[in-house]
Amino acid sequence: MSIWNERFAGEEYLFGTEPNTFLRSQQALLKPGMSCLAVADGEGRNGVWLAEQGLDVLSVDSSPIGLEKARRLAQQRGVMLQIEQADLAGWTWGEARFDVVVAIFIQFAPPGMRETLFTQIKACLKPGGLLLLQGYTPRQLEYKTGGPSQIENLYTEPMLCAAFADMEIVQLHEHDEVIREGAGHSGMSALIDLVARKR
Repeated sequence: MSIWNERFAGEEYLFGTEPNTFLRSQQALLKPGMSCLAVADGEGRNGVWLAEQGLDVLSVDSSPIGLEKARRLAQQRGVMLQIEQADLAGWTWGEARFDVVVAIFIQFAPPGMRETLFTQIKACLKPGGLLLLQGYTPRQLEYKTGGPSQIENLYTEPMLCAAFADMEIVQLHEHDEVIREGAGHSGMSALIDLVARKR
């Protein structure tokens, strides 16, 4: 059983059922009918909220247990959510396929895989498409309130600037904030937010 299947196995939603606060803060950029990819969407809290905003959402994750909970959450909320189980390292992302890509805490990816994911994210966005990404910075290792314990998996402003230099960076912001996202992310956290638009 994979680590994520184990983590999602309980009845409770590990990261809660409410959307990520940063994602919610970008609501004004989201328009009904947009095609949206929710990367590593787990139990679906973000994908379901995006569907509630009228977006056409594809929720992708490697954990069948997480995705089954996402399906249940979508049914409870009365929205349509497309769901696909996939190993993102080998998944066919497509070219110019999505208006929006949402990547919230996808820091299971070590540097080599992260480069591949970032390249695929850029390729699958349509021209003018938006990337909404939030992650933890290295200071998170002091807080220990969620996220990976490997420093190389964490994000810094210079690293994201370089990775997305070919996009228009609309917002890039490091901040410390208390977050309450189920048992999985809870307490003071060292965060970095990125909003970028494909040229």
